[in-house]
Amino acid sequence: MITKQQALEYHRQGKPGKVEINPTKPCMTQRDLSLAYTPGVAQPCLEIAENPGDVYKYTAKGNLVAVVSNGTAVLGLGNIGAAAGKPVMEGKGVLFKRFADVDVFDIELNTEDPDEIIKCCQLLEPTFGGINLEDIKAPECFYIEETLKETTNIPVFHDDQHGTAIISAAALLNALELVKKDISKIKVVYAGAGAAGIACAKLYISLGVKPENVLMTDSKGVMYEGRGDNFNKYKQEFVRKTDAHTLADALKDADVFVGVSVANTVTAEMVKSMAKDPIIFAMANPDPEITYPEAIAARKDIIMATGRSDYPNQVNNVLGFPFIFRGALDVHATAINEEMKIAAVKALANLAKEDVPDEVARAYGVDHFKFGREYIIPKPFDPRVLKWESAAVARAAMDTGVAQHPRDIEEYKAELDKRIGKGRVFMNIIHDKAKKKPKRVVYCDGTSVRVLRAAHIVQSEGVAAPVVLGNPDEVRGVADKFEVDLTGIEIVDPVNSDKFDTYANLYFQKRARHGMDMEKARWTIQHPSYFGMVMLVAGDCDAVLSGVRNDYPTAIRPAMELIPLNERVNRASALTAMVRKDKLYMFADTAVNINPTAEEMAQIAIGASHVAKAFNIEPRIAMLSFSNFGSAPSDQAKKVARATQLVKERKPNLIIDGEMQADTALNADYREQYFPFSSLKDAANVFIFPSLNAGHISYKLLKELGEMTAVGPILMGFSKPVHILLRTQEVNEIVDMTAIAVVDAQLNEMRGA
Repeated sequence: MITKQQALEYHRQGKPGKVEINPTKPCMTQRDLSLAYTPGVAQPCLEIAENPGDVYKYTAKGNLVAVVSNGTAVLGLGNIGAAAGKPVMEGKGVLFKRFADVDVFDIELNTEDPDEIIKCCQLLEPTFGGINLEDIKAPECFYIEETLKETTNIPVFHDDQHGTAIISAAALLNALELVKKDISKIKVVYAGAGAAGIACAKLYISLGVKPENVLMTDSKGVMYEGRGDNFNKYKQEFVRKTDAHTLADALKDADVFVGVSVANTVTAEMVKSMAKDPIIFAMANPDPEITYPEAIAARKDIIMATGRSDYPNQVNNVLGFPFIFRGALDVHATAINEEMKIAAVKALANLAKEDVPDEVARAYGVDHFKFGREYIIPKPFDPRVLKWESAAVARAAMDTGVAQHPRDIEEYKAELDKRIGKGRVFMNIIHDKAKKKPKRVVYCDGTSVRVLRAAHIVQSEGVAAPVVLGNPDEVRGVADKFEVDLTGIEIVDPVNSDKFDTYANLYFQKRARHGMDMEKARWTIQHPSYFGMVMLVAGDCDAVLSGVRNDYPTAIRPAMELIPLNERVNRASALTAMVRKDKLYMFADTAVNINPTAEEMAQIAIGASHVAKAFNIEPRIAMLSFSNFGSAPSDQAKKVARATQLVKERKPNLIIDGEMQADTALNADYREQYFPFSSLKDAANVFIFPSLNAGHISYKLLKELGEMTAVGPILMGFSKPVHILLRTQEVNEIVDMTAIAVVDAQLNEMRGA
């Protein structure tokens, strides 16, 4: 429970508020200043004056949204005024940035005159790529949005209306699918005839709900003909000829209840009166029309959603507005039309049926999510929402002719991947390579639910042909418990395999002169990690992944005993790819060699260059030390310098230099000034460390303190593809390591290994 003091301290501490402005171009020198302002700024001004569309090319307009409010309907607080609503609008800006990388200026207008708001927004059109209207009371909000849509040439979107409508509509489609009901035949009852209620009703009708099957209530009850009220034109559309006058009357035999009103308006008896498999969206905030426990107690066949995060199926507007504006901005849309909203609905509904990444489940403190009555809409922290929803909105904008900047949709999806993080872009390259020629990959830890879920994903996506090792009954028991589909996944029991004797003999032959006898070989080969490695030696699989349940030294031991090294190396090593925003760096060695020799460091550097090229990266290698080109002579520094020389002799076309300090490797200007002789001209992207201490500590610190993503460790030097998983790796990371193993196997095949 968040206390008043915690909330106030959060907003007060450090810089007051939640947002700040940062420049996107350098402004450190006089030259920078001349380019940013006078005289350099005149050039883009003249270009835009000649061609107004160039404003998107030379300014931030294409990524800038105005969040406009007058504070007349703020959250559950009501009409608290423009200034009091500013913390909410700043918060909206934070969500735009966090979830879709959209920049925001929040604009609080001190007026309740809708025409003044309209005029202000019209005057702001040259500045912004879109306008998000927020927390403006009904019915004025309808008039403001309608007028701005007609008179401006940028997207205008009132989130209080359409956000709730879009997210709940996605939930509705999936709920109806689960209960096998036809949308054209359902009876829907709405509590609340304000902005959200009317928008929900209109959108549901666009999706197929029959207008005559809709009943709407306001604070006085059902809006029926003859009630005597002077309904405004927005309410009038939902006035019905009916004998139902109260919410209780309306809910009898209703299939769906949509609540956007106030707490405690629905009772257990009302829920019991609804039709079979009732769908209840009680979305009043902070307290719903009926609580989740009360509704579930009243009916066991219910599907329920609320606006709360502590119960299943949260209808959270953050699933909508950031991603809708992202798609609209990126095609320079002139509007957000009905087709774009419906595209967002269907994208969210379809995404909920996909397997959910492990990190999403962890963010919500559960083991996993699976499409069903308690999971009918995606979670806001699912990183895939950006790609699915924004791309769908952009496509709809292009299809309906409101996009001024049409895009190739596949290229646009790749661009969205970059916004998610460059790590995904590089991993997508690896996944695409893997899918072109999938390989047979063995997972030694077949009773790990993470491994089984990863195996299901790689099988269904065509990344690999997975084989899991373990007792079949135990493997299937884990799969059943966690609802993992094992279709297409081969299960091999090491103990009862028809190749047990063959593998035991092969293992004995490999280790006969290392203290191994036949009885011990037969005992050892029962362990899946050894069985999997022998499968690889025998050619019965293409790659092996092991290690989820062991520490790294224990997990790598079977590979060290059984898999020969490449003829070009005398030590195995490991590389970890480190990703931050749009940057990717490679660190080696991070897992195997405690104090490599100069010869071993050279081998590690050459191996790392091969991995970089597999990621479509041209390697620029820095051999790291505490010394810069002999500035601090010592045995350690000389070792690094010698390793650098060995690489240059063996691979003269590689871009490599050292020994050098880490900041020297990254700062090209400093290097050019003080070490102009260096063959490394740009910032390094591959870093070779002089010891395991340095490499391991560096990547762990950057992962935790630098908020970088680590991909790996990727084993190098073995003659066959084998990789060791970490005990902390989650499903998506295991899937990524599988793709890496498949590409490794493909390269091995090309080399004839």
